[in-house]
Amino acid sequence: MAIYLDPPLWPAHGTHFSHLVSDTSLDELHAFAGAAGIPERAFDGDHYDVPERRFDDLVAAGAVPVEARVLVRKLIASGLRIPARQRNKSLKVPLLNRWNTIMDGYDALFLDLLDRWSEPHRHYHGCTHLLSVLEALDLLTEPAEPPRTVLLAAWFHDAVYRGIAEQDEEESARLAEDRLAEAGLPEADVDEVARLVRLTSDHRPEPGDDGGALLCDADLSVLGGEPDQYARYVAAVRQDYAHIGDADFAAGRAAVVRHLLELDPLFRSPRAKALWEDSAHRNLKGELA
Repeated sequence: MAIYLDPPLWPAHGTHFSHLVSDTSLDELHAFAGAAGIPERAFDGDHYDVPERRFDDLVAAGAVPVEARVLVRKLIASGLRIPARQRNKSLKVPLLNRWNTIMDGYDALFLDLLDRWSEPHRHYHGCTHLLSVLEALDLLTEPAEPPRTVLLAAWFHDAVYRGIAEQDEEESARLAEDRLAEAGLPEADVDEVARLVRLTSDHRPEPGDDGGALLCDADLSVLGGEPDQYARYVAAVRQDYAHIGDADFAAGRAAVVRHLLELDPLFRSPRAKALWEDSAHRNLKGELA
């Protein structure tokens, strides 16, 4: 029985992450993670994603550092590894953990949203994007927790997705208004969530709109990825708009990129600027070129 940790080689959100696994059971893994203060939301089906800054103290707590290929072999041998073809389905676990921190007991609403985010026509705007936005919110607000209304807006911001600009955001906002009112949230909170969702149509929060800045920064965090990550993002967006011809897509995508480059600033919060601003401008200018 042992807990293993690979090197922090996996880039995301302006840092690098390690994988924490057990060679015996998920119970052992959860117990170790809980004792080490790793939040449940970091669990991803068969491992925990842990930021580079936690590496040394996890080793000190008893995790065995190994090469990435050794960790994968240990995980496969344990029988706990989730095959890549099932990875998207496995996101149900970390997403449910996160949902329960803000809307515990509303399982039907969670399943409705999960079904929407899992629709087969989504390639970029799917569960992986949702989880990435939630993780970016963690990064932007730590050690504090993101505001509940911002988290709910993240859950609803692409809940309706047909690839129709502005209309998708408007229908997602209306869905939030209907579902959250039915759930009994205070009217002011419902209105705030819907307002935040509508902001993601152009990512232009007003100065002083801290909630809007948080959500928009998290939604745009993908722009600041490494070049290969950014290339995968662009390819996935193209698949989302497969119903549009190449020429029309190229023109529409160029307009989107120009709009993003014209945002001044592109990211609003100091932490987001430090993490993603330079890389995002490099990626956007490279794509436009």
